[in-house]
Amino acid sequence: MKFCVLGSGSRGNATYIESGSAALLIDNGFSGVELERRLAAIAASPTKLAGILVTHEHNDHIKGAGILARKYKLPIIANHATFTAARSTIGNIPQYQEFHTGTPFEFVGFNIHPFAISHDSAEPVGFVVSRNSCSLGYCTDTGMISRLITHLLSGCHGLIIESNHDPEMLKNGPYPPFLQQRVRSRTGHLANEDAASFVADFSHADLQHVVLAHLSEKNNDPGLALDTTLAALDSLPDSHRPSVSLGRQHRVGEVVFL
Repeated sequence: MKFCVLGSGSRGNATYIESGSAALLIDNGFSGVELERRLAAIAASPTKLAGILVTHEHNDHIKGAGILARKYKLPIIANHATFTAARSTIGNIPQYQEFHTGTPFEFVGFNIHPFAISHDSAEPVGFVVSRNSCSLGYCTDTGMISRLITHLLSGCHGLIIESNHDPEMLKNGPYPPFLQQRVRSRTGHLANEDAASFVADFSHADLQHVVLAHLSEKNNDPGLALDTTLAALDSLPDSHRPSVSLGRQHRVGEVVFL
């Protein structure tokens, strides 16, 4: 399995996952042209995509999903509440496939387990995507790490986890108090320290790579986010210390092979 965070942040999110002859996209918050450009940057073709998994209905995750679905005849795969909330943005699409949060399902050879996260949207989810004995966990846009999230992600070989903000930068930044409160809340976004503690607590010998995603452009610094997680991993033995990279907003991230 290989994956790449094509872009992550409040201006657009999309992640590419490929195994064998099949490929999936988690979200698409970019225009069709921009998504095609980012796929080309990693030598991937949109014609290989089999479908688009949707985490929740916020525009930075879905505003380009319908465009891509119509152009390449792709199904949108989401739970009922998310699809209903996203319908006006996504528009008419060739196919909609519904899943039930908490219930694993098969799609083009992938085993996909959607799980509940904590965010201010209709029915937000993260995913564990597995195939050929490899599993990738995807968990962004959550204000807290629940026991369920910890349990489901604890066996993954790859992990995409939100590291959204630095609390001091948020406090002293440009956001008004009500927006700061939203970000800090249990239905908001994870701080750097939250992500770092989570990664350090559940790192194991089979966890190969972690991508820190959905970094705020105004309330975070990429170097700070990376250093916070690396510092949390310092006390672990080398065998339990995964490589760590950043999901960026304006360029594609690292292509990771599991």
